[in-house]
Amino acid sequence: MSFNPSDKKNILYLFDRPNEPLSLIKGDDLKVRFSVPADYLPDRYKPLADDLDNRFSTPNKIPVKHLSNLPDLNQAFSLERRESFSLFIPQHRACATNLINAFMKQPTFEDFQGLCVYCRDRCNPYMFIYALSVAILHRPDCKDIPLPSFAEVLPEKFMDKGVFVRMREESNLVEQGSRMPLEIPKDYSASDLDEEHRVAYFREDVGINLHHWHWHLVYPFEGPLNIVNKDRRGELFYYMHQQVLARYNAERLSNKLLRTKKFNNLREPIPEAYFSKLDNSNASRTWPPRFKNVTLSDLNRDRERFRFELADLDRWRDRILQAIQTGSVTTPKETRVPLDINKGIDILGNMVESSNLSINKQLYGELHNYGHLAISFCHDPDNRYLEQFAVMGDTSTAMRDPIFYRWHENINDIFIVYKDTLPGYTIPELSFKDVRIKNVELSAPGIPMNEFSTFWQQSDINLSRGLDFTPRGPIYARFTHLQHAPFTVKINVENSTGQRLRGTVRIFLAPKYDERNAQMSFKEQRNCFIELDRFVVELPERNNLIERSSLESTVTIPFEYTFRDQDTNRPAEGSDALASFNFCGCGWPQHMLIPRGSPEGLPCQLFVMVSDYEQDKVDSAQSTPTCDNASSYCGVRDSKYPDRRAMGFPFDRLPRDGAFNLAQFLTPNMAVLDTKIKFTDRIVAKRPLQANRTTQNRPTQNQPTQNRNQNRRQ
Repeated sequence: MSFNPSDKKNILYLFDRPNEPLSLIKGDDLKVRFSVPADYLPDRYKPLADDLDNRFSTPNKIPVKHLSNLPDLNQAFSLERRESFSLFIPQHRACATNLINAFMKQPTFEDFQGLCVYCRDRCNPYMFIYALSVAILHRPDCKDIPLPSFAEVLPEKFMDKGVFVRMREESNLVEQGSRMPLEIPKDYSASDLDEEHRVAYFREDVGINLHHWHWHLVYPFEGPLNIVNKDRRGELFYYMHQQVLARYNAERLSNKLLRTKKFNNLREPIPEAYFSKLDNSNASRTWPPRFKNVTLSDLNRDRERFRFELADLDRWRDRILQAIQTGSVTTPKETRVPLDINKGIDILGNMVESSNLSINKQLYGELHNYGHLAISFCHDPDNRYLEQFAVMGDTSTAMRDPIFYRWHENINDIFIVYKDTLPGYTIPELSFKDVRIKNVELSAPGIPMNEFSTFWQQSDINLSRGLDFTPRGPIYARFTHLQHAPFTVKINVENSTGQRLRGTVRIFLAPKYDERNAQMSFKEQRNCFIELDRFVVELPERNNLIERSSLESTVTIPFEYTFRDQDTNRPAEGSDALASFNFCGCGWPQHMLIPRGSPEGLPCQLFVMVSDYEQDKVDSAQSTPTCDNASSYCGVRDSKYPDRRAMGFPFDRLPRDGAFNLAQFLTPNMAVLDTKIKFTDRIVAKRPLQANRTTQNRPTQNQPTQNRNQNRRQ
């Protein structure tokens, strides 16, 4: 058997219809089939090997290497195939780690693919998809393989279960090419009688939930050390979730709701109910709901082999807060490690989550992870009703639930307590000597100056690869989601040094007023700033006009990554469209970059800063990353985080003395623009592909952007 390296992408057919066995033909157009060795088949199908070969014959066969020595996978196979899978459950996590370790240790891609084929129909399919995704993201020989959108592979985690009956009817009765997209109602999980439903468009957005799933693929909290131990991983856990909370609170203010109240009293009733309307076809169950005013209980889940008390969560939180107050944490060997300015937040992030990098898991526990479990099993804490976990137990569904944000406000509060112990940034630390921002403007075609415009848009996702045992051919679900008009930020920067400089442009946005319509103090507003962009610019000796399109944001991934068809209509090799198509996928969705705003216009402040690149640069950061992630929230593949400053700088600490509001905080290299986000409650037609950002010649964060941003001499 010969293996052609150009055929590596054939491994993506293992994602196709994960509950269908590999004996069936894969793909909508090409009609391929893996040449599965007879002894690789599950016991049920081994006697049928010849019959299956005859019934599902195709000339397009994918060769599979027969491994002479299979690794010990008893632990991975101990998770029942028709069971639910959660990374938060220690037993499930250990099973996944066993599988990931085996995948990562295969010496060649051929061996890796062969082992994947052997495991696919023996493993829990949810666990297999997770482990395969992690391995493809981290194996050096898989760098050029783009993961399919998880919403295409397991669409049941992203939409109302009722749509699948309609889709099976459509695919069985209607020929390819004549099928109509099936529209997902915008209000399928609740009605307006529930005020929390006002922000369901955010919580249930496909792109946002894909972001959370993909972030935890890139940054798993358990697994091989070389996968878990990434640069500033703990700090990024803090920052990514802090930004999610800031964005969610901006949406709440847009809808005249109070900002999120932290859930720190674990024994008080939870007033927010949630009924996801999702289905778990693998386990033949619906996702359990949570009724109003449910209270948490101690967990005793012998079926999943874990138990803990709510008092454990309280104890872990108290110990972490005590460590912050004393300025150091205790290792298992009773030594003290300081929570200093440089490493403290990273240590805390890994400890609070906690990951394999926790400095002392026995002492500080797993506050974040077990909190997810306590909430996700609140309907059946001792398994007396044989119920599975609710949506808080899965990284691809957790952000749908209002309690996710309340729980993470509690987690974020711990990080704020730590950040408040650090000294405020001094004027020299914030300044960029002899560099001054003279003016900032915001513009968008057809929109009033200095105003954002938001509206609804509808987009389609092909779900054919996730509909098991149905006729082949594209079949689309149509989602209604928030969108904004693409905009450009223009920044006039004066460099009076007489020398050519480099700077880092940092752009943030925050609501100006609180729920009472009172202007926020800096202390309050600093936790509300959402990062819109961060990039490096050249500053020649004269005045510079920097123009930056919202489509180039280093926070987001392209619109096409969320709403695309992996299997058909693939752009031509080498095209600009393919560059967008092949993004790794970790990043905030472009269509959710700007909060919804309000019909009258939500008053906001656009903050722009140019900091000294010499103070920002990371010398060992990779200048040409192999994978173009959105670096602000996801870092850079195979490289250090591309910014030496603290994540969230300059808003991650309390202000210096005398800076009570944003205006008093400013230094000459900063500027603030008062703006509004005006929402129009109508559906606007989708913009054409060429209007979207591409990655052709797109500069990375450590490369200057003069060609893209038109630095002009005035």
